[in-house]
Amino acid sequence: MAIACVHTRASCGVEAPEVTVEVHLSNGLPAFNLVGLPEASVKEARERVRSALINAGFEFPMRRITVNLAPADLPKQGGRYDLPIAIGILAASEQIPATSLKDTEFVGELALSGQIRYCQGLLPAIIAAKRQNNQLILPLENRHDAELVGYPKVYFGSHLQSLAAFLHGQAPLPMLEQQLEWISNEPVESTPCLSEVIGQYQAKQALEIAAAGNHNLLMLGPPGTGKTMLASRMMALLPALNYEEALEVAAIHSVAGINIKPQDFLKRPFRAPHHTCSSISLVGGGSIPKPGEISLAHRGVLFLDEVAEFPRKVLDCLREPMETGEVVISRAAAKLTFLSRFQLIAAMNPSPSGDIDGPNRATPDQIQRYLARLSGPFIDRFDLTIEVPKLPAGTLTQQSAQGETSHQIAKRVKCARDIQLARAGVLNSELSGKQLKQFSGLTDTDLSFLEQSVVKLGLSVRSFHRIQRVARTIADLEQAPNTERRHLAQALGYRAMDKLLARLSQQY
Repeated sequence: MAIACVHTRASCGVEAPEVTVEVHLSNGLPAFNLVGLPEASVKEARERVRSALINAGFEFPMRRITVNLAPADLPKQGGRYDLPIAIGILAASEQIPATSLKDTEFVGELALSGQIRYCQGLLPAIIAAKRQNNQLILPLENRHDAELVGYPKVYFGSHLQSLAAFLHGQAPLPMLEQQLEWISNEPVESTPCLSEVIGQYQAKQALEIAAAGNHNLLMLGPPGTGKTMLASRMMALLPALNYEEALEVAAIHSVAGINIKPQDFLKRPFRAPHHTCSSISLVGGGSIPKPGEISLAHRGVLFLDEVAEFPRKVLDCLREPMETGEVVISRAAAKLTFLSRFQLIAAMNPSPSGDIDGPNRATPDQIQRYLARLSGPFIDRFDLTIEVPKLPAGTLTQQSAQGETSHQIAKRVKCARDIQLARAGVLNSELSGKQLKQFSGLTDTDLSFLEQSVVKLGLSVRSFHRIQRVARTIADLEQAPNTERRHLAQALGYRAMDKLLARLSQQY
């Protein structure tokens, strides 16, 4: 019977579900029918495959060809199905042995000459094939994707002729020459150091706490005080990703069409979108859903400079992903989930004129309207809000001792993170209410003090827990076994936005 089955992988967000390409040759008028919910880009495979097979020196069967992409309810798009369709036709017409297709997956786009071309977003397919322990044949230009995974059963095809020779057992195909040794051997590039920032000792300390506990941080201050400079040095304080986390990040970037260089594989992503970006570019979406900036910042930092200039509806789209660590994009064709466990660092001016002290062109009413661009629930999701004030006169010219380097602070951050992971398995920002009660070590008196402070400041129950998490991180940086009253007091000191709003309300 002239039928063949070839296995390949679809693209469904960061998942790569298995697709079976069934090819049947039957008698009748010559025709080429493609079924199984193919989109326009897949339907065009009929012309590409016919020309590729003829130009590669193979016989194109002048029979009725039916190609089914199963499962039929899964949408298929892109040119990645060209190669499995061509291999299926060759196997059904007995031009290659059908036994060579067992436990083998094919992904690739074909040129009219029979060359196998690069395909976007194949990293999830490589990871899925590795889990199934299947042999995988990819375009040679996708070699960098395979190098990130380091799966030894990946072969690279450049042309249909060489691939057919491999399936006949007549010639080898290129494979990975090295495993993952490059991960640790690559030199680390120099990054901006925190010691270069003059003054701003409280902001530096808040940055260290935020890095240690993976807390969200909002910086308030007039223009030119170093908010952006501080945020850009955040990455030097964070430890490198482990291999599994790096693979998660690389898979999201691969789906978005962004290639991660091998030397950047273990680096945490840093995304800084402009304030004119739309909610779809930030959260993700589109007719074929793609990850947005918050997913591209997964396991890393999302920096929103001039956060008050972002449209309010765009910022409010971040509220659910900040709590759940994922974003669900629902469309008529599919419902996709992208991971988005990011750390949010934001910076803004305290008033529309830039400064709130000294000569100020904005009235308290105008300042409140400006600050109201950030909704209360959105501000509530920041663990720390700090003031970055102007430097005192003479600070820039006087000789001062050099502060701690990013490398020194990063050691403390790494130590604090190790303590948190050993204690609860998660960082302090992810502790649940039950875990907080179990691991904080706070006395009933300290909790009463915190509750009174929260009520007096008019904060929410969420803030009550967030302050405890920050205090636990401060204690971890000191390697203290329990959270004490002074740690709570310090955590309450990082509430600059609440103090600013209270100060404005008193001016009426």
